[in-house]
Amino acid sequence: MAKQVLITGGAGFIGSHLAVELLRHGYRVRVLDRLIPQVHGPGHRRPAYLDPEVELQVGDVRDPIALRQALMGVDIVYHFAARVGVGQSMYEMAEYMSVNTQGTAVLLEQLVQRPVERVIVASSMSIYGEGLYRTASGAIKPAVDRTLTQLRAGDWEVKSADGEPLTPVATPEWKTPSLSSVYALSKYDQEQMCMVVGRAYGLPTVVMRFFNAYGPNQALSNPYTGVLAIFASRLLNGNAPLVNEDGLQHRDFVSVYDVARACRLAQEKPEAAYQTFNVGGGKIYTVLEVAKKVAQALGKDRLKPEITGKYRAGDIRHCFADISHARKVLGFEPKVSLKKGLADLAEWLSTQSASDRVMESRNELAQRGLMV
Repeated sequence: MAKQVLITGGAGFIGSHLAVELLRHGYRVRVLDRLIPQVHGPGHRRPAYLDPEVELQVGDVRDPIALRQALMGVDIVYHFAARVGVGQSMYEMAEYMSVNTQGTAVLLEQLVQRPVERVIVASSMSIYGEGLYRTASGAIKPAVDRTLTQLRAGDWEVKSADGEPLTPVATPEWKTPSLSSVYALSKYDQEQMCMVVGRAYGLPTVVMRFFNAYGPNQALSNPYTGVLAIFASRLLNGNAPLVNEDGLQHRDFVSVYDVARACRLAQEKPEAAYQTFNVGGGKIYTVLEVAKKVAQALGKDRLKPEITGKYRAGDIRHCFADISHARKVLGFEPKVSLKKGLADLAEWLSTQSASDRVMESRNELAQRGLMV
């Protein structure tokens, strides 16, 4: 009989694609999601993009009664339920910690009573803070957080403790976390809590640290979603993408189809238990470069990215993934190039509309002193 999977938060962007990936490989899929308006719009309606074969249960991961119902007959749990967004987490602290940290604790209490074969938890590149760096002499070391004085002067690059310039390198899973936002803190809570409880109770647990995922089904009207969706929302409304700092921040962008496949492999590979994996695209781009590529894919080349020279609290300068561990253990290799992925995204976007709430979110941050 096909194994039954539960995806908490599975009506969201990545969860909905994971559901399709699992269905195609013979799993039965149930989703628990509270369908918050910021992501799904008003009315708690089932998303049109959610595969009709998915069993949807509307409920909150913090509700033990809803969880007990959702966990009935379940063999595998993917824990994706979370409030997402660095900027918003810096002024909705209680909400983020309640959903992300408390929600994970409630789920784990239920799993202790109803053990499953494997728990896969979605984490984030944000837990690293700044990525890893190399000194001029070749030594590998973490960066020192940039000061407000430095940022206000438009001095964007990170340096060592003694002021030495540093060169960013791919960040591996063993880098010590540097939590620069409440969101990052809550995601680290999620992954560590799952590992601690998993080991204590014999619940094989896998942590997946997602880098910048993009693709169809992103919440285009949510100004705290992924940067590509934010750029797309601006462009669809005839507005230029807004790029913080000088736009030369280095990032790793990964297709949601590759993310979904990596998550399936994390369940199917016995040796993945109790391990942590970066999930990235394996290539490096600047944020400005990607903003231009999104505009080109949408046929909006005339809308040149606007360099704001602004810094948002919780943002980091450079971070991109070392995916060698996922390659070795999971057999994971990104298959969707950025060019192909953006073409696919553009095709989907041609059927979508979006509310451009980017300036609204930036004003909220500025009013709280979180945008300088």
